[in-house]
Parts: sequence; structure tokens; C-alpha cells
Amino acid sequence: MNKMTTRSQLIALLSLLVTTACGGGDTGAETEAELVERARGIHERVITLDTHNDISASDFTAERNYTMELPTQVNLPSMEEGGLDVSWMIVYVGQSELTPEAYANAHQQALAKFEAVHRLTKEIAPDRIELALTSDDVRRIVAAGKKVAMIGVENAYPIGTDLSNIERFHGMGARYMSLAHNGHSQLADSNTGERDNVWMHGGLSELGRQAITEMNRLGIMIDLSHPSKDSNMQTMAISRAPVIASHSAARALGDVSRNLDDEQLMALKENGGVVQTVAFRSYINPAKSDVNRGKRTVLELSVADEMGFEVVGLDERFRMSVEDRTAYDVAFQPVQKAVEARVDEEVNSVAPPVDVSDFVDHIDYLVNLIGVEHVGISSDFDGGGGVEGWNDASETFNVTLELVRRGYTEQQIAMVWSGNLLRVLDEVQTVAVEIQAGG
Repeated sequence: MNKMTTRSQLIALLSLLVTTACGGGDTGAETEAELVERARGIHERVITLDTHNDISASDFTAERNYTMELPTQVNLPSMEEGGLDVSWMIVYVGQSELTPEAYANAHQQALAKFEAVHRLTKEIAPDRIELALTSDDVRRIVAAGKKVAMIGVENAYPIGTDLSNIERFHGMGARYMSLAHNGHSQLADSNTGERDNVWMHGGLSELGRQAITEMNRLGIMIDLSHPSKDSNMQTMAISRAPVIASHSAARALGDVSRNLDDEQLMALKENGGVVQTVAFRSYINPAKSDVNRGKRTVLELSVADEMGFEVVGLDERFRMSVEDRTAYDVAFQPVQKAVEARVDEEVNSVAPPVDVSDFVDHIDYLVNLIGVEHVGISSDFDGGGGVEGWNDASETFNVTLELVRRGYTEQQIAMVWSGNLLRVLDEVQTVAVEIQAGG
């Protein structure tokens, strides 16, 4: 299946028109059209892998699923249009009380998301997408012309205090897991402790330390995105295997607690891990994002008021039930469509949005600091991620194009898009074999 389709071809055509209008360039140098064509070839050949796509179980039913052009940033049509090969679909349950009842409820929510991914790959679209558990699976499935689903767990809170649930999750396909999200879990402190300097464990709890040992034994990559700095530094000191940060950017460029500072990044390099640079506009360039978001919010509220629609905040939206949130998102679509028709003229022209170039600035910084072999890519799509030019899976080519513009070689682009992450997965699974063999 040809990975590049209409949208990317349109981008190439527009780039050619711009070059022609400007009189071309030095005949001895690569023209814009040639650069785009070269980037297209690279994008076709490399395996593109995004380590963080949030999902809702309601989008994996017979009536509503990823074979359709849903208003989600990731689905099969958008993956096929943009040439995104591998989507790590996320089993996420938000932080709640540390009680047996809350753990049980979170566990059931997690199982529903595991089952949703299995339903997509086994029942809904097995001819178009398959679940991968190893790097060899990824390469085999891509070679067969299909898309790849992998499963990550964001927040180990749903395991409760029963570490056998880690093995259960592994058996259902989990190949990475973080120990906390937004709020301290029973396993680790969260980065959100920076808000008020209130911590629960001083990093990892004893149960969290045991969980790391168990993940090493099973071959699950440990994810550093969201836990606190102390949690992350302790994790890297304990883990026998390399770790990942599944969706984090460089704190030196975006000073938010979710991003990794240089000390953590250097420790990750020493550990042999990889940071999957996240295309989340407010983490990439907070100041630029705030200005653009503020003006866009004014426009959204104005359009919603004109259309008689009541907008709710993100916090309230995430507190909704899955059914209510889905219904809200569907009802909000006409407002979004009306906003999009006006946003360039009324917002972006006066407050430019965070874009693919800003995103790749973080990749450049990370490559210069810790080396290209420790850097990857993630979007956090359907969880708030996206930048201008890569705001859904259909626009994935634009990231490759920008990397080519920056002078990255095909080998380096292949490493950043998937090679580094799959190398870590291989090493984590090798360590697990050694541990299970008594090594």
C-alpha cells in the first residue's frame, strides 16, 4: 500500500508552486520539489511509529470504530493517508483515590481499553491492522502492508496493590507502563507535585520499586512520562533494562513539569533509553501556545455563542463519562468546523500557532544533548497533542519533511521514527529472558 496520498501530494504541489513563484534557485542545488520528493521516498521506506495515542473504548464498536473517518486524530483512514505505520494505543485511567474500591473500578476501565484494541485487530479490521508484541512483529506486519497497533499503559494505578496484575496486563499486550500520571499513585509521585511541593513517597514507594523489578522480569518498558523527577531518577538507578519517556519534550525549551530536564535526559542516555519527543503545543513552546490558544478560545466561545452551544473546559470534559464525552464531542463538531473556517484569518495571522518547526527544535536539542540514538517521536494525539502541520495522523509526512529540511539522513530519520524505540524494546525483552533464566 502506498503510504503517501492526497494531502501530502498537495503539500508537495504547494511547495513546488512557492518555489516556482520565487524564481526557483541555484540550478546546482536541490530544488524544493526535489527535496519534497526525496522526503517522500524516505517517508515511504522508514517505519513511522508514534508511541502515544489515547483511545476511548466507545470508538471500538461495530457501529463506531477506527475504520471510519472519526473526529479523532488517529484512525485507520488518517494513518493510511499520512503514512503512520505504528500506533501505540494507550490504556489510560485517571488518578483517583487509593482505595480497594477505586482500584477495582480503575482495573475494569483498563481492561475495557485492552479489549477494545483486541476487538479492532481481531474482529473489526484484522485485514488492515494487527497487534504487535515485539519488534519482529512490527517489521513483519508493516512488510505485509498493514498498520500496527501496540499497547502502552499510562498510569499503573489500575494494578492496585496486586503486582500479579502487571503480568495480566503483559499477557494482554502491554509493552510499556508508567507508574503515575497527574497525581501521586500508590507506586510513585507525579510531576504534578511541583505545583504545591507536596509529595507522597519522595519518589518511588516500596511497591513501586517492586513493580519495576516485575516489569524488568516480564519485558515491559518503564515509561518516565508523568512521574516526578525523583521517581524517574530512582527508576533509572533501579532498572536493569533501558527505559523510555513515551511522550515528553525538553524542559530547557519548554519549562513545564511534564518535560524532562537535562539531568534526567543525561541519566536516560546513560541508562540506554529513549525519549519520545512529544508534539504537544503547550509543552513545546508554552508562551507561543498560550497567546494562540487564548485568541482561539475567544473565537471558539464567540462562535459557540452564535450557534447556541455551551462549551465546557478540559477538566470538566475529562470528568464526563465516556458516553457523555463522546456525545459532547460529536455535538461540538459543527462549532469546530466553523472555527476552522475563520481561525487562519482571525487567530493565526496575528498569533502564529506552535508548528512542526517548533516541534523539531526539541528533536534538535535532544539529539545535540544526548545523541540521535536516544531520541524518538510521539504525538499524544487524542490526549491534547498536536501542532500546526502535525495535528492528526494524516499529516505525519510533514514531520519527515522537516527532518529532511534540517539535514537529517535517512538512517537518522529511521532511528528517530522507530529504530531507537524498537531497539529499547528488544533490549528490555532480552533482559527479561535473562532474568527468567536466572541470569
